[in-house]
Amino acid sequence: MSTVTESRITQLYAEKFSKSAELYSRATRLFPSGVTHDGRYLKPFPIYADRAVGSRKVTVEGADIIDYWVGHGAMLLGHSHPAVVEAVQKQAPLATHPGACHELELEWGEIVQQLVPSSELTRFTNSGTEATLMAIRVSRIVSDKTKVIKFAGHFGGWHDGLIHAAEPPHDEAYKTPGIPEGHLSDLIIVPPNDLAALEAAIDEHDPACVIHEGNGTRWGTVPARPEFLRGLREVTDRKGVIFILDEVITGFRVHQNSFQGLCGIKPDLTTLAKVLAGGLPGGCLTGRADLMQVLAFDNPLGRKMKHPGTYNANPLSAAAGVAALKIVETGEPSRVSNECAAALRRELNSLFQRKSSRFVAYGDYSAIKIIPDYEGPRSDAEDFIPYEGDWRQIDRKFDGNLNHAYRCALLLGGVDWMGWGGSTSLAHSDADVDQTVSAFDLAIDLLRGDGFDV
Repeated sequence: MSTVTESRITQLYAEKFSKSAELYSRATRLFPSGVTHDGRYLKPFPIYADRAVGSRKVTVEGADIIDYWVGHGAMLLGHSHPAVVEAVQKQAPLATHPGACHELELEWGEIVQQLVPSSELTRFTNSGTEATLMAIRVSRIVSDKTKVIKFAGHFGGWHDGLIHAAEPPHDEAYKTPGIPEGHLSDLIIVPPNDLAALEAAIDEHDPACVIHEGNGTRWGTVPARPEFLRGLREVTDRKGVIFILDEVITGFRVHQNSFQGLCGIKPDLTTLAKVLAGGLPGGCLTGRADLMQVLAFDNPLGRKMKHPGTYNANPLSAAAGVAALKIVETGEPSRVSNECAAALRRELNSLFQRKSSRFVAYGDYSAIKIIPDYEGPRSDAEDFIPYEGDWRQIDRKFDGNLNHAYRCALLLGGVDWMGWGGSTSLAHSDADVDQTVSAFDLAIDLLRGDGFDV
């Protein structure tokens, strides 16, 4: 923790992003803590973006910043991809919300069905949170059971049914503010990557479903390997439990056929968002036709799940989604972004070793994760997992003061990092990797100058 009273980082940051500071002053009179998303909260204030193209965004001050938020994971093609921009511009004057069925929703559904192995029938939503909420409700209607099994640290959306234990602390005594006890009693938490614990929980609780987040805890903070997903599919098959794979982040990003395509499995239900809509709002639930029929009128169960949603499959999101997925299906976006992230992880770890830094980088596919106070074994292997996979040591809170100072220090070097993790896109380049490594080099020096032990 810093022992310096006056932070050099804060001083330089306030000078460089002075107009953002002015806008943030206005924002504090409008929004709680001055932000519209928890992740954008930053001390002393967040930057304000004016525009974004490719791998970069430009702040209101005119600062050119390499972006590793990539639209919270949605911008796999990079910002303002010409094909997506053209599709939205073409559709906007025709109709943004006709309140009717339209042909673009058919194209969107067909390309999802073509790319996602488990997709038989689909219902579009407005977000990933809505998609996982729907997946749980469908599972409960079909199974006539109530309990849900999720893995500690997995997100799954911010609705009441899944937000509990989405991040540390994972202590059973911890109660998520605003979540009623009834919801907590229906949510069963098991350790990540533990098939024996999962099987025991299924036997004890007889759940409606098991939900797993893509390749592991919050975009692979605690990575889950394909062999685990294959084991998970086998256990749920054998036990007759509905298996929901939450591919809101991994869908189309890790591979054109999503994480399930890489693993060679078919979950019963799949939730998608982010890349699905090409950077516009949009999500969906897709999967087995017999399960999805619960949304149909006069379905065999005689119990229809009610599902309105003002902006479901709106033509702007559909147009952007179709344009993006036509590029995704080539395989280039996932290949390029995965290779770029792997190169960045290697170069960062090389830097950390040269500077004798306690930072370590790891991650799978297009994710780069950072642990700032790492004391475990290191490795150059692509499949390296810190602390030999001990999820409690990996998935924990870090010093909050360091978190804010580190993000500000990186912004001074021209890099916007999403907390302790970042993602690459089709638009990220070797030059971006080089500049990012230089920004981390500068950030470590600035942090040390402000008294942080990094």
